[in-house]
Amino acid sequence: MSDQKFRLRAFLWHEFKEGKTAAEAHRSLPPVFGENALSKSQCRRWFHRFRSGEESLEDDERSGRPEIIDNDALRQAVELDPCLTTRSLSEQFNCSHMTILRHLHALGKSVRCGKWVPHELSEANKKKRVEVANDLLRRSKNRGFFHSILTSDEKWIQYDCSERKHQWLSPGETPKPTPKPDIHGKKVMICVWWNTRGLVYFELLDHGQTVTAQRDKGQLDRVDLALKQQGVDTSTTLLIHDNARPHTAKITQKKTLELGWEVLQHPPYSPDLAPSDYHLFRSMQHHLAEKKFKSDEEVKIWVTNYFESQPAEFFKKGIETLRMRWQMVVDNDGEYLLD
Repeated sequence: MSDQKFRLRAFLWHEFKEGKTAAEAHRSLPPVFGENALSKSQCRRWFHRFRSGEESLEDDERSGRPEIIDNDALRQAVELDPCLTTRSLSEQFNCSHMTILRHLHALGKSVRCGKWVPHELSEANKKKRVEVANDLLRRSKNRGFFHSILTSDEKWIQYDCSERKHQWLSPGETPKPTPKPDIHGKKVMICVWWNTRGLVYFELLDHGQTVTAQRDKGQLDRVDLALKQQGVDTSTTLLIHDNARPHTAKITQKKTLELGWEVLQHPPYSPDLAPSDYHLFRSMQHHLAEKKFKSDEEVKIWVTNYFESQPAEFFKKGIETLRMRWQMVVDNDGEYLLD
C-alpha cells in the first residue's frame, strides 16, 4: 500500500474514532490532501468497515495473532519526540501502522499542529528573556511602577477585513464560499501609545508611509504633549516598545533622554511581552472582523470609537498582566508564552 493511500485511510480512521461522520470526514480531506482526497462513497465504505469492527487499513484481510507493543515505551518515544511519524514508529516497534495508531489512541494521543511562534529562540535569546523578566519583576514591586508605564506599537489595518467563518451545515451540504481579500489591497498603519489609564495618543500614517526614526522622534514630542494635557507627570514615564530599528536609533534614544523618559528593557523577539501585541491589538483584530472601509477617515472614526468604547479596566489589565507574563517566562526558562 502506498504512503499516500495509508495516510488517507489513517486520517479517516482517526476521524471515525473522534466521532465524526463520513460526510464530516470527507469535508476535512481536501485542505489536507488536496486533489488526492477520497470520494464521498469511498469515505462511506471505510466508515462502514470501521463501524462493523474492522480496523485494518489494508485492502485485503489479514489473519494472525494481534501485534502487541509496550505502551510505556511508545508513550516515552512520542513524548521525547512528538513529531515522530507512525511509519517511523512502526519500524521502531516492528509492527504495523494500524497497531501504532490504535495504541496511540488508547494512550489518549491525537494529532495536532503546533502553534506558530514569532522566532526560533536560541538559548541566548531564552536566557536574555529570563534575565529581563527577573529584573522587571523585581522593579514591579516598587509603588507606582505599572502606573508609570507607557507602551507603544504599530499595526496595519486592512480596508477589507473579511474572514472565513464556520458554518452550520446538514450532511453533504457544501459551505458557502468567502471571497478572499486582496493581499495587496489598501491598508493603513496605526501608531498607538497607551497606559493603565487608557489611550494617550494615536495617529494613522499616510499611504505608503511606515515608521522611521525621524518620524518616531516627532511622534514622541506629540505623545509627551498629550500626556501633559492629561495631567501626567512625564518625568516618571517608563516606556515599553520593541527593538525595531526606528525605536533603537540614536535620534530616538536622544529624544527619550531629552523628554526625561526611561526606556524599559525589552528582550529581542518578544511580542508575547509587549502589551499591544498580546492584549490591545488582539482585541482590535477581533472587533475588526468583517469590517470594510472605504477611506482612511472611516478607519480613523472606527479606531476612535473602538478606544472610546473600552473601559478603563481594559487598559489597566493589559499592562498589569505583564507581572504574570514575566513570571511565566521565568518559570518556562525563557520559552514563548503560547496563548
